[in-house]
Amino acid sequence: MHDRIRLEERATVLATWAALRDLGPAAFETRLATLWSPEVSWFGPQPINELRGLDATLSHFWRPLAQAFPDLERDCDVAVADFFNERFWVATTGHYVGTFAAPWCGIEPSNAVTTIRYGEFCRFDAGRVVEVYTILDLLDVMRQAGQWPAALPSSLGTPDRIPGPAAHDGVAEMPLGGPEATRSRDLVEAMIRGLMQYDQKSLASMGMGRFWHPAMMWFGPAGIGSSRGLSGFQHCHQVPFLNAFPDRVGGDHRARLAQGLYVASTGWPSLRATHLGSGWLGRPATGKRITMRIMDFWRREDALLLENWVFIDMPDLLAQMGLNVLPAAAARVL
Repeated sequence: MHDRIRLEERATVLATWAALRDLGPAAFETRLATLWSPEVSWFGPQPINELRGLDATLSHFWRPLAQAFPDLERDCDVAVADFFNERFWVATTGHYVGTFAAPWCGIEPSNAVTTIRYGEFCRFDAGRVVEVYTILDLLDVMRQAGQWPAALPSSLGTPDRIPGPAAHDGVAEMPLGGPEATRSRDLVEAMIRGLMQYDQKSLASMGMGRFWHPAMMWFGPAGIGSSRGLSGFQHCHQVPFLNAFPDRVGGDHRARLAQGLYVASTGWPSLRATHLGSGWLGRPATGKRITMRIMDFWRREDALLLENWVFIDMPDLLAQMGLNVLPAAAARVL
C-alpha cells in the first residue's frame, strides 16, 4: 500500500504537467495549486531564486513564465521517485516548449518556438508538494533567441536541443527500491567518490573508465554543451572545469534518488570551490569562493553509466564570477 501511494504521487506529477497543453497556462494554474501546498517553498535559478508560499510562487515564477510563453507545454523525459533521509521525492527532467512572445527573466522575446530545459525535484508531504528545486537553462534560451552574451565564448560541446533517454523508458512505470535501484545508486556514488580522488596531476587518478560506457553521452548546460565518450567529456568539460576549480568539494545535497536504471541528485549548493584558474567559460580567475547549484540525472545500462543530463545554474555561477548575463532582471528573495 505504501509503495502504491508513492507511485501514485509520481504519476500525479506526470499527469499534472501533461495537462498543461490542453488546459492552457491560465486554467492550468488551478491544477497546479492542487499539486503544490499553499506553504510550498520554491527554489529556482537566477534571477528568481527563493519564493515562499504558493501565492508568491505563482506570482513570481509561474505567471511570468506563462505570460512569456502563452502556448506553453511541458514534456518529461525522466521521472525518478525515491526516499532520501526518510522523505519522499519525485525528480523530473525534460523541456518546456512554447512560443517566446514576451520578455522573461531579462531576455527579449524571439516570437519563435523555444525549448527550456528544466530539472526539478519535488518533496511530498501528506500528498502535496511542499518543497521544489528547479534549474532552468536560461543561457540556452538566450542562445535560441539570438542573445548570447558577448562576454561568453561558444560552448566547447554541441549546443543543440538535448534528447531524452535513448531507451525511451524514462517515464515508464518502475517499482520503488529493489536491487536494480540499489545497483544504480551504488554505481553513481562510486563514480562520485572516484571524482573526488583527483590527484591534481592526471585524470587517470579518478578511474572514470570503470564507471562510464565507451559510448557515453554527457548532456551539459549551455556554455558547456554536450559531448560523447569519456575523451569528449574530458575535453569539453572536465579538464577546463578542474583547472578553474581545483579545490572543489561536495556541498549540501538535498536529495539523491534511484529508481530502476535511473538516478537523480541535486544540491543547493552541490559544490563549493575557489575560482583559481582562468579559461573556463572564458572567465579570468577571480580567486573568489563560489557555490554551484547543480542537478544530475543518470541512466545506467548493465554495469556502466551511459547517459548523464546535467544542469548548472549558470547565471548564478557567472554572477559570482563577476559577469551578470541577465542585466535587465533583478534578483528576488521572498
